[in-house]
Amino acid sequence: MSVKRKVVLFIATSLDGFIATEEETLEWLFEVEGEGDNGYSAFYDMIDTVLMGKKTYDWILNNHQFTEYPYKDKQSFVFSKFDHKNTDDVQFIKNDIPQFINQLKKNNGKTIWLVGGGQLFTYFLKNKLVDELYVTVAPKIIGTGIPLFNPGSYHVDLTLIGTQTFNQFVELHYKVL
Repeated sequence: MSVKRKVVLFIATSLDGFIATEEETLEWLFEVEGEGDNGYSAFYDMIDTVLMGKKTYDWILNNHQFTEYPYKDKQSFVFSKFDHKNTDDVQFIKNDIPQFINQLKKNNGKTIWLVGGGQLFTYFLKNKLVDELYVTVAPKIIGTGIPLFNPGSYHVDLTLIGTQTFNQFVELHYKVL
């Protein structure tokens, strides 16, 4: 029996809805006392594919925290408006994202992680390509930055599947209806 794969967002946000500062930093996030890895390892074991936008991919490559691409053990796709040469780690996708995602969901495999960022996530929401959200809220208000939800004319209904706390963090798990 084949189980339909899901595209799932797994992300942390400030209480006021930002995933990074305007300077694209995450220091504010690491100032919060969590518990273990805040559920990251358990989630990471559920996935075999990662999706991200080119801006997120570039941030990962330029972040000095990483000495190499952190998702080498997963199939990785990067979405861009421009042509790029595939690497050993990622395949770039430019055209017909909904068709690509719907085909990917039909293939055998585990959960598909939508890593980010905000623009790509909004595109996925508008095109009904996201199945579930794990949004971990940090008790920080940073005022400005890169929003989790970009403004726009779209409406998405969710149902709460569960919550979990990791010390000061609260994870909200939603299914997209």
